[in-house]
Amino acid sequence: MIYLQVNNLTKRFGAELILSNIKLEIKSNERIAIVGRNGAGKSTLLNIISGQLSYDEGEIHKPKEVSLGYLAQHSGLDSDETIWQEMLKIFEHFQKDEQALRKMEEQMGDPDLLADHDRYQQLLAKYDQKQEQFKLDGGYQYEADVKAVLNGLAFPESMWDTPIATLSGGQKTRLALGKLLLTKPDILILDEPTNHLDIDTLTWLEGYLNSYSGAVVIVSHDRYFLDKTVDIVYEISRHHSSKFHGNYSKYLEQKAANYERDLKLYEKQQTEIKRMEEFIQKNIVRASTTKRAQSRRKQLEKMNVMDKPAGNEGSAKFSFSIERRSGNDVLKINDLAFRYHAASSDTFSNLQLHIERGDSVALVGPNGVGKSTLLKTIIGQLDPASGEIQLGANVQIGYYDQEQTQLNTKKTVLHELWDDYPSIDEKDIRTILGNFLFSGDDVLRNVSALSGGEKARLALAKLMMEKSNFLLLDEPTNHLDLDSKEVLEAALIDYPGSILFVSHDRYFINKLATHVLEMQHDKTTLYIGDYDYYVEKKQEEQELAALKEAEQAETVKKTTAKSDFEQEKQLKKEQRKRDRRITEIENEIEALELEMEEIHHQLADPEVFQDHEKALELSNQEKAAQAKMDELMEEWESLHE
Repeated sequence: MIYLQVNNLTKRFGAELILSNIKLEIKSNERIAIVGRNGAGKSTLLNIISGQLSYDEGEIHKPKEVSLGYLAQHSGLDSDETIWQEMLKIFEHFQKDEQALRKMEEQMGDPDLLADHDRYQQLLAKYDQKQEQFKLDGGYQYEADVKAVLNGLAFPESMWDTPIATLSGGQKTRLALGKLLLTKPDILILDEPTNHLDIDTLTWLEGYLNSYSGAVVIVSHDRYFLDKTVDIVYEISRHHSSKFHGNYSKYLEQKAANYERDLKLYEKQQTEIKRMEEFIQKNIVRASTTKRAQSRRKQLEKMNVMDKPAGNEGSAKFSFSIERRSGNDVLKINDLAFRYHAASSDTFSNLQLHIERGDSVALVGPNGVGKSTLLKTIIGQLDPASGEIQLGANVQIGYYDQEQTQLNTKKTVLHELWDDYPSIDEKDIRTILGNFLFSGDDVLRNVSALSGGEKARLALAKLMMEKSNFLLLDEPTNHLDLDSKEVLEAALIDYPGSILFVSHDRYFINKLATHVLEMQHDKTTLYIGDYDYYVEKKQEEQELAALKEAEQAETVKKTTAKSDFEQEKQLKKEQRKRDRRITEIENEIEALELEMEEIHHQLADPEVFQDHEKALELSNQEKAAQAKMDELMEEWESLHE
């Protein structure tokens, strides 16, 4: 089913053309990415599709029954409610239905109604129908859905009673995403949903979107995320849209192949045009060949001349070099611990790390584990609580701060760079800035007026100028568009120094990392390989741990079973012993009864009765037998109990 169709859509802001003849189609269960450079019009297109913005030309078709949910890029959830109460607001209709069901249950217990058979049966039928519909709609499932989404988006149960007004901006954005996911619209539109998410949460979101029952449209700079979630890519470039089938990596392959194909066709046609023009020029004036030349001229005039295929739009061009080479040992960290206050607990402890020349180490771990703090500790901005940090010989550190706090917001772009290198000609500084897409009057803008992506490019330009041999990079791909990320990757892959970097960009980690260091609050684990290798090894570790746990459980089960068997064997042995003893006692009692009966007979004999000594002897025998009988009966009763 086609949920939404965009035909020949055009959008202008004043005289500036933003989008032209855009075509896009959204079908049920499709996973679509919209990609393009910053400023290409991706968010504008999403705003138009979601009804937030008008458009100048074209058509948008969406059936009325199709629902649409949109999460804008910088949206956050503002509410006076707690997290749990706000999420439950989505399901107020279920709560009302549930109250109606409880009321019907109370009515069914009314004695007057029970006496009226017809009315009772009518209410019962209505109750069954309403309850079945409640079940089908998910009325018994919604609380479990809320819990799953909150836990998946890193809101543990201990936070559910937290007022939303007290949350950070990033937490409010995550909560807005969670609320939209729970509404389950037919078309789910997400603009940069991966911002403020750590890797575990990103992995959860990928799984959630892959199993989502509706269509999903995503704008994201997270290429790994796009590879895992989408099967169609629309590229917005030079105001127009192009459709590609497959995930992000497939899109890059197809785009490159299409460009090569179109360029060859263009060059082939240009060669043919040149050959025809030369033939016409040589033969048009000769009487014997003029007709053929005229025919070629008409043929040339009718030819549909191809435009030269446009390559990538302007991208930053830079590379990182070093002034001098470091020693083989670049960084050694032993038993490092850090805490913000003397009375607080450690942010991290027992941290070990050894980096050699040429290594590229990615720091990964949950938010709050201290990855950025570690970089600031290495450069001396923060002091460790304990442990040792050793830099190797000739190590020169270059630091990229994700907050760009090292940029002076009062300076212009030109002087932010030139003031650090006054001996370099202005022309050369402008050339360097031009490589980072600052051209013409752009270099005279104040740093404070730059966008996040522009500040990131300026900070990278400054870092490149330092020519350090050891780079510490804190989220270097934040704010960069996809083209700039790929240029940065290429520059760092060719970099001859060593790198320690923090990133949530798994695609970037895969391209760059030779090692992955997983940080936890009380330990670190080093994996020699890229991100995919790290994930694979983590999966193996989890499987081995699960296998070990299962083996231990099986051992306990077998030990318990063996113990139970031995115990049962012993019980049966003791039971048999008891049974034998009971039989022995019963035989002894029977013998004693016969003996006592014989004594009674003898005592009844007048001759024995008159013989006092004999009578006394028999009487004593009877008492002894009775005593023995009482003793045996007591033992018999005890054994039976």
